[in-house]
Amino acid sequence: VCQLRLAYVCEWEKRPKSTHCPSIPLVCSWSCRNLVAFTTDLKSDDDDKDVSHMIHIIDTEHPWDVFSINSGHTEVISCLEWDQSGSRLLSADGDGQIKCWSMSEHLVNSWESVLSSSLDGDPIVALSWLHNGVKLALHVEMSGSTNFGEKFSRVKFSPSLTLFGGKPMEGWLAVTVSGLVTVSLLKPGGALLTASESLCRLRGRVALADIAFTGGGNIVVAATDGSSSSPVQFYKVVVSVVSEKCRIDTELLPSLFLRCTTDPLRREKYLSVTHLKFLTRENSEQVLLCASNQSGSIVECWSLRKEGLPVNNIFQHRSPVVGEKQPTILKWRILTTTNDLERVSAVALPKLPISISNTDLKVASDTKFCPGLGLALAFHDGSIQILHRLSLHTMGVFYGSSSSTSVQRPGDESAIKRQRTGGPALHFKALQFSWTSLALAGVDNHGKLHMLRVSPSMGQVLEMNTTLRHLLFLLEYCMVTGYDWWDVLLHVQPTMVHNLVEKLHEEYMRQNQALQQVLATRIVAVKASLCKLSTATAARACDFHAKLLLMAISSTLKSLLRPHVLNTPDKSPGDRLTEICAKNTDTDIDKVMINLKTEEFVLDGPPLQSLQQLIQWVGDFVLYLLANLPNQGSMVRPGFGFMRDGASLGMLREMLVMIRIWGLLKPGCLPTFTATSDNQDSMQLLFRLLTKLWLCSRDDGPPQDPDESLIDECCLLPSQLLVPSLDWLPVNDGVIVRLQGKHPLRLQFGKASSLPGGGTRPGLIDHPMDNLRCVHMGVCPTEDSKACTRCGCVTMLRSPNKTNAMKQWEQRWIKNCLCGGKGRSVVISEKIEPGPAFRLGHTLSSAGGSGSAAGAGT
Repeated sequence: VCQLRLAYVCEWEKRPKSTHCPSIPLVCSWSCRNLVAFTTDLKSDDDDKDVSHMIHIIDTEHPWDVFSINSGHTEVISCLEWDQSGSRLLSADGDGQIKCWSMSEHLVNSWESVLSSSLDGDPIVALSWLHNGVKLALHVEMSGSTNFGEKFSRVKFSPSLTLFGGKPMEGWLAVTVSGLVTVSLLKPGGALLTASESLCRLRGRVALADIAFTGGGNIVVAATDGSSSSPVQFYKVVVSVVSEKCRIDTELLPSLFLRCTTDPLRREKYLSVTHLKFLTRENSEQVLLCASNQSGSIVECWSLRKEGLPVNNIFQHRSPVVGEKQPTILKWRILTTTNDLERVSAVALPKLPISISNTDLKVASDTKFCPGLGLALAFHDGSIQILHRLSLHTMGVFYGSSSSTSVQRPGDESAIKRQRTGGPALHFKALQFSWTSLALAGVDNHGKLHMLRVSPSMGQVLEMNTTLRHLLFLLEYCMVTGYDWWDVLLHVQPTMVHNLVEKLHEEYMRQNQALQQVLATRIVAVKASLCKLSTATAARACDFHAKLLLMAISSTLKSLLRPHVLNTPDKSPGDRLTEICAKNTDTDIDKVMINLKTEEFVLDGPPLQSLQQLIQWVGDFVLYLLANLPNQGSMVRPGFGFMRDGASLGMLREMLVMIRIWGLLKPGCLPTFTATSDNQDSMQLLFRLLTKLWLCSRDDGPPQDPDESLIDECCLLPSQLLVPSLDWLPVNDGVIVRLQGKHPLRLQFGKASSLPGGGTRPGLIDHPMDNLRCVHMGVCPTEDSKACTRCGCVTMLRSPNKTNAMKQWEQRWIKNCLCGGKGRSVVISEKIEPGPAFRLGHTLSSAGGSGSAAGAGT
């Protein structure tokens, strides 16, 4: 089992000419949405002095679809920083310019600069968004608990700055080479409030700096002038707003000297500090330092501790006062240090907020759970080492892409120390962990992007149940936080998919009702992503995506209902509809309608007519499920997951009742079916069969197999109604389903054809269906379109609708897809080839299945 394994490499067709000095690294940053941003500097072919400072943003699922921004920075970009939502990016350069980039129309491959601040001529060395006060702790000790609140606890943490009512104020903080700290605050109206202050009275050069936050809302800045013989200084920064002006107060904290400067053997060996990092963003009490020379480096880990202050002997003999405590001071103590290493070129720290209490560390050690416990060091010989964040002992090693299979066990010190003569010239200039620490993105000195899998057990062989438990724990964490789970899927094998889906559902059902309601759509989206990884469960992925659409349509239609009188009881009309439909098991739709207050369903004609395509999808979907009931002998066919899903069948039943009532008010909103008989009441027929199927799978009783009479009636259904073709999702064009093999993929930026099995232009979709509006876009669509980066769902970018009801539906999907994924701009192909693997069904009409078109009420 490999500790680190290369998943894919994406390179430029024409390699960018980098103008970076050796002392200035490339910059890379990874967002919680699994967007990776990195920089390169390009020289013009005509003029070597004409340099473009580029920012490249990629979605890890479609790395070739890169969005490159000519940033407009006049000097080398020194910092990139994502916000907590993963939708905004800060960039800073060597001339003191800071720019805030935001998605244009919420597309991951379209960005624009919306705000900026500047300290002219003062290079930025550290940059961070202000903290929003949200902090979770992941407890490995409680990984076996049934309560998500015990596994992932909310830690009391104050925002850096609050508005009225305690709402966190947005903004960013930067440190400059001259020792200035500058803060820019985003006011609610969109204006920018900026202030600057010196870190201390005696300003000095700051070569390296880092920023961390405390639970009390303060900010801690660590700074060094780059010399190992100089102290590493720490400052407390407090930001406030007084009389509509930003105020910054700074205070000097205890400092430290590197241990290597006090060692007689190393005093003159490592003269410069090359890396300075707090171990985590929310922990200002642990810091990592790296000192280097031209050929090697040494890494030290320090911790801030409270120690008792010794009292002079004169005062020790006096009688103690009741309640008096010994005075204490804060002092930096070294935790551990490494031996002499190769020269370090980049450092990556884990983002997973794992609890490091003694109990949690012991359980993690016993169960071999390693995510969040290792930090990564990249070296100039092209290798990467994963070190334990506290002890700095080696957990894993990776030797460049040219020899990616040569990994060593943690105990093989001789292999780690040996000199690799003739090693690769390629080495990583920037390195970043994903948000669950299961993947590592690196940019080398040629501008190539490398994506590495990081084993959850660091190569230690585990039982299958333990491996599943580790992956399940991290999937639950992503589900609770809303972070993207793409990096977890890197480690899921096709044989694990079924067990993971079942275990995830079991854990979800053990949560309280309120939490289940919050996570209802996220768990379906996670299941759909898992099922795509195996051909055996691909049909279930269709079911889960259909369920997401079903849930969204149901909530939208119910939201249109209004109580007849204002002083209504606690239950809304939608809740009363659910309750009555659950109690009434009658198979006659008109008898169920009698028990409802039909005045609550009275709506104007235009809203109903504008929602007809959603109502049509519901009708077509019910018809498809019932017509396929006799064929569901295996789980391979789409629709199988609904046959035993009492909640979803009940939801469909409720919507048929609503549609029936609305059809009396506005017949034009009813779904249209092609029937073989002019007097066929299609809605009545579908409701009767659906109710019989629902009775077999109700939650309040043991599941039963459909009786023979129901199956016989469903067999006849294609001869009574024409069963439509329901194309749901296009062929999955991402990399995750192609990473099951052991060999890494070789890709090119801007070329989807470099993907195995892909021969189309980047962002090209052969799918004419708008999956969110449930309408066909035509053979040659002219509208701009977007596709979900997670599920591939395609929709038009701009609304063709004018009615408020349909706009209300479309507003829900401006920022995110049904599954929670972000959209990316795509080009619709003129050639229509819907993907058979993700096709929800096909026309099942028999020889007598075609006939005259008849409405639902005919």
